[in-house]
Amino acid sequence: MDWKPSGYKLSTQDLVHAIFDKHSDAGKMLIKACSGDIELFAAHKSWNAILWLITSMIKADGESVYSGAELGKLKSSLPISWHKKV
Repeated sequence: MDWKPSGYKLSTQDLVHAIFDKHSDAGKMLIKACSGDIELFAAHKSWNAILWLITSMIKADGESVYSGAELGKLKSSLPISWHKKV
């Protein structure tokens, strides 16, 4: 019998909390997903909101601190399954 962890859908708001506040409920879920205790799912459009937030808010001398490649690495490092519609 194959074991599969419980899965949870993250809204865009949950995703923001998960990434930027490790003490939030969503942040705690992200930590559990890193250890394989649960699975997380989110919509692609939620990632677009994270991209906007990072590129518009985290700047140095008016320029985004992160390159597109670095943001791509961030997305792929998150223990989240991205779907068109979740």
